[in-house]
Amino acid sequence: MPGTAWRRIAGFRVVVTWPQAGYAPPPSRPASLRARLAGIAGALLIGAGAAAVGVVVVSQVHAPQPSRSAAGATGSAGRGPSLTRSLPVSVRIPAIGVNSRLLHLGLNPDGTVKVPSIQTSAGLAAWYKYSATPGQIGSSVIEGHVDSTRGPAVFFRLGALRPGNTIDVTLANGVTAVFRVTGVREYAKSRFPARTIYGTADFAALRLITCGGAFDYATGHYLSSTVVFASLVSSRPAGHRTS
Repeated sequence: MPGTAWRRIAGFRVVVTWPQAGYAPPPSRPASLRARLAGIAGALLIGAGAAAVGVVVVSQVHAPQPSRSAAGATGSAGRGPSLTRSLPVSVRIPAIGVNSRLLHLGLNPDGTVKVPSIQTSAGLAAWYKYSATPGQIGSSVIEGHVDSTRGPAVFFRLGALRPGNTIDVTLANGVTAVFRVTGVREYAKSRFPARTIYGTADFAALRLITCGGAFDYATGHYLSSTVVFASLVSSRPAGHRTS
């Protein structure tokens, strides 16, 4: 298919389609499945929302964790609606009070997934720019920190979401993509389901990721990841105002 090339997502080989002038990571050599999954797990363990030990010890404020009743589904019942490619500008999640502009981040030189700076951008979420744009057919990924040295960060309450909650992503063309949460789950970073999160999807999927679970005082990192699964249900045209 024109414009289609095999790319890497922290070592995980997936097929994506981008205009040649758009974002596109450089070609890389094939790696084993074990290496691919290890690359993603390593990226998440190193960068996805690591918090300072001082915050955990002093504040003892714990982020909400997903309940079993919120596990829901990771997929969609059908293909559903979709939107044309347009870069995301901001994300809004009314149920947990999130309203953030979106950074566009890719990969570190070592192939791990970049995350917002915990010192300067803990209050901002980031779209993984080698994933589908929100509303396109495929998996679109947005990540954010759970906390920082200053306290709760942008996705501190992500684990409190439940199936049925909505997520609004405003795109550069003015359209707002409206997603409905289908499931909220917690995964040990050592068993992070890379194929489920970053793999291809035949519907307009959205995944939100932050850290969760127990905090490892020795490494200064959380041992799990909280992942929200959502699918596109509708869109609002440019200029439409919500109440």
